[in-house]
Formats: sequence, structure tokens, C-alpha cells
Amino acid sequence: MKTKAIVYCEKEFGKMDGKTANGLVRHSEKYEIVGVIDSTKAGMDAGEYLDGVKNGILIFRDLDDAIERLKEIPNYFIYGVAPLEAFLKKEQRKILLDAMEKGMNIVNGLHEFFTDDKEFTQKAEKCGVKIYDIRKPPAKKELRLFSGRILKVNTPIVVVLGTDSAVGKRTTAIVLMEALRKEGLNVAFVATGQTGLIQGAKYGVAVDAIVEEFMTGEIENAVMEARDTEHPDIIIVEGQGALSHPAYLSSCAIVRGAKPKAIIVQHPPKRKNLGDFPYIPMPTLKSEIEMIEIFSRAKVIAITLNHEDMTDKEIKETITEYEKMFRLPTTDVLKYGGEKLVKKLFAVFPELSGERD
Repeated sequence: MKTKAIVYCEKEFGKMDGKTANGLVRHSEKYEIVGVIDSTKAGMDAGEYLDGVKNGILIFRDLDDAIERLKEIPNYFIYGVAPLEAFLKKEQRKILLDAMEKGMNIVNGLHEFFTDDKEFTQKAEKCGVKIYDIRKPPAKKELRLFSGRILKVNTPIVVVLGTDSAVGKRTTAIVLMEALRKEGLNVAFVATGQTGLIQGAKYGVAVDAIVEEFMTGEIENAVMEARDTEHPDIIIVEGQGALSHPAYLSSCAIVRGAKPKAIIVQHPPKRKNLGDFPYIPMPTLKSEIEMIEIFSRAKVIAITLNHEDMTDKEIKETITEYEKMFRLPTTDVLKYGGEKLVKKLFAVFPELSGERD
């Protein structure tokens, strides 16, 4: 059974820095999300605000409002904001301490590790609760270097990359995974960021918290663990950042460690500048695809859209435009599901359709 959790996302729900909360509202295999905290959207249904479809997850003004209106105190308080500057402010510290006082375990996806914070650890011990730092890497002696084992894997491995951070790569990967499972396939999903791990992914690593020398090896190990344990028909790997992004190495490590046989690229057509760096123009989709194919030696087989700031008419027109321009199937999985991607994967990997018989 899933354990109940509330997600803190003050002033950021539905925005780029609220991607952890956004992802948990859309999908969670581990937690039953019973509410979101964001005073700017209090009283709204989280699903309706995010995707236009009610899901019964209410948005609360603050933690006291949530506790008062919920039938019981959730077991977990998830810090669902993922800003570039990943350090807490005084008022945010107080909210976390209050959650512990109320008997809630803390799930933290920041680069700031709460288990290294004396005030937090003492409060957790006093209140009898636990703190989980999702991004905290293992000790260096436990990290793995690239071994080359991935080069011998015949299972189809597909990575979902993008043209920027926070464009929906993980969401597309999960929608694709669910669509493939509906076709009767055994699908393994490898998470590479804190949100996917909080959602309950069985395999993966928060790659951006790993020392650079071990990034590739840890990704390789996560994919190999998924392959060896699940014996899947196909492995879907979540991308991070963008290969062209000057601030992140994650995509580079993911491509090298996972050695994908095919790649899907997620792109927000209306985004003019990189999300966390508004003074840096977005790369063109064409340039990103070219870079990905040269670097990975794998083909981009489909394009998926992030429809931020787009009307339904613009989404349809862009799909038509990209399919004509790139001669690749293009879709928006939140609007149209993953069926078009599944069809393309069956064409690229005919052995997948054979597995269903």
C-alpha cells in the first residue's frame, strides 16, 4: 500500500522550480499524495490546475490548513521545490521543523542534505521521525566506475533527452512506460533525478549529485541492475538537463552510461531562453538533434512537446510542422498519450511486437 504524503511547493506549483511536486501529482508509485502546499493556489484541485483534469488532490494555504482539513496527518512531508539555489531560507526551515513536530517524516530532494544539519537531526530524533536525503550519494568507496558491461546488452535501451532542464523528459518517459506496459511488455524504468526516485522508481541514481568520475559508471550500473533483475523487453531511461546546456553534465553521463539504442527528444517550442538562465538563448531543436546523434551514435526516433504557453491549435500546428521538417513522429504525451511513440518503437525494434504474441 502507498503511504500518505503532502508536498510542499510554496509559490512554485505548476512552474519550472515546482517540477518535483508537479511530477508527484501526476504519478507516484510509492506515495499517495493527499495535498500540495502553495498559498498562491489554495483551494484549487492540483490536477485541474496542472493538466486541466481533476484528481482530488487539494492545494492548501499552509501546513496548518492542510492538517485541519485532512482526516489524518500524512506520514511524509515532501519538499517539492527544486530551485537552482538549493539552500533553505529561514521560513522554509521553520516549516520543516513544524512538520517534524507534527510527526511527519521528511523527504528531501535538494542538494542541501538535511541529515548533515544538526538542528534537523536533533529535531527528528526528538520527534521520532526520519529524514530521507534522496540526492545524498553513497560513500565514494561504494561508487562504481564505467565497466563496459553495457556494451554487451542487446535489450532495447531508449533515453528521453531534451533541449533544456525541466521540459518534461521524466513525464514523457513515464507516460511511454505506461503505454508500453498496456501493450503487454515488461518495461524497466531508470530514474536519473530526485523526482523519479521520490516517485518510487526501483532503479536509478540522482546523477547530478555524483562525483563526475563516477557518473557514467553509476548510470551503467543502474541500467544493468534493471536488466539483470527484471529481464525486461525494453528499458526506458530518464534524461537530465540537455546535452548542449552549459551548466549541466548529466546528459553526457546518461548517454555514455546507458548507451541508448534510440533517443526521444523533448522540446518546449515557446521557450525563448534556458529556464534557469534567462540570458542564454534556447538551442534550436535541429541543432540539439544533430548534437545528440553525433555524440551518442544513436538515432533520434521521435520528438515530444512541452506545451507551456501553447494553445491546442498551436500544439497541433507544431506537430504537423515538426513531422514535415524532421520526418519524425511528434506528439505531446500529456495531450495525446504515448501511442505514437509506441508505434515508432515497434517499427524500430520489431522484436518488441513479437514479444506480445
